[in-house]
Amino acid sequence: MKTTMTLITLALAGTLAAQAQDAPRRENRGPRQVPPAVLEEFDKDGDGKLNDEESKAAREAMQAKREEARKKMIAEFDKDGDGKLNDEESKAAREAMQAKRKALVEKYDANKNGRLDPEEVKAAREAGEELPMMRAGARGQGGPRGEGRPNRGERKAPPAGE
Repeated sequence: MKTTMTLITLALAGTLAAQAQDAPRRENRGPRQVPPAVLEEFDKDGDGKLNDEESKAAREAMQAKREEARKKMIAEFDKDGDGKLNDEESKAAREAMQAKRKALVEKYDANKNGRLDPEEVKAAREAGEELPMMRAGARGQGGPRGEGRPNRGERKAPPAGE
């Protein structure tokens, strides 16, 4: 019995290792396209791409925005005042963000496809809306062909054997 279990475990490990090797790697997909809004803001020399200095400025600005958003989230949802979100506070924050996303989609989804396309995101931003992690094509918002990745709680277990 132990031998059978060992063989099954080794076979599964070998299969997983082979699948991991077949997975596409980031470096094989070519350079990442810089969003037009980022180019517009950080491409100081106007050559249509970011040099090292411009990339560094863009990364630092994004990091500052993330830190600002994190501080705002803690200020709003940290009920016990310990400077971090426990499970209950995190759940409340997630629910509030989901409700905000849903309201934004209901308000700005002009083509009624259930997600905000780039022009709809632009319209929301121009109207002064704060868009929490809401980019067209982002996971959970629908990809380029309309497919979306479900939220963690909505994921179904894969069928046996996959």
